[in-house]
Amino acid sequence: GFDSNIVGTTDYADTADSDVIVVTAGLPRKPGMSRDDLLATNAKIVTSVAEEIKATSPNAVIIVVSNPLDAMVQQMFKVTGFEPAKVIGQAGVLDTARYRTFLAMELGVSVEDISALLMGGHGDTMVPIPSCTSVGGIPVTQLISKERLDEIVDR
Repeated sequence: GFDSNIVGTTDYADTADSDVIVVTAGLPRKPGMSRDDLLATNAKIVTSVAEEIKATSPNAVIIVVSNPLDAMVQQMFKVTGFEPAKVIGQAGVLDTARYRTFLAMELGVSVEDISALLMGGHGDTMVPIPSCTSVGGIPVTQLISKERLDEIVDR
């Protein structure tokens, strides 16, 4: 019901007075590297970004997708001083979408038909809960063998 103007930039002046800012800043994980290995380096990067956002877009909602996500969301919140509802991480949404997608591919159904619950922090501690997962109201454990479901959960 409204028009949007989406800008990708490295110049904070271009983002001044933004309503929503998606932060992707930080180094990516390399093979064999844990999310925790990124903590110190990406915390410095996110701190710098947070200071710029605070100065240029003090009323923005910030969506953080930098890893390690939970720690970077907390760092963004701490540095900006924004109210909690304005600093958001997308880990649970992302992980749930992945799980639902893998199940939909396996069953040949729409992701819209799948209801799922995941618990834990984003990363290696995020765990899908098959007993709380259903497809069109039918428990997924009745539709996929335990062995195959375990493979999907591991993925």
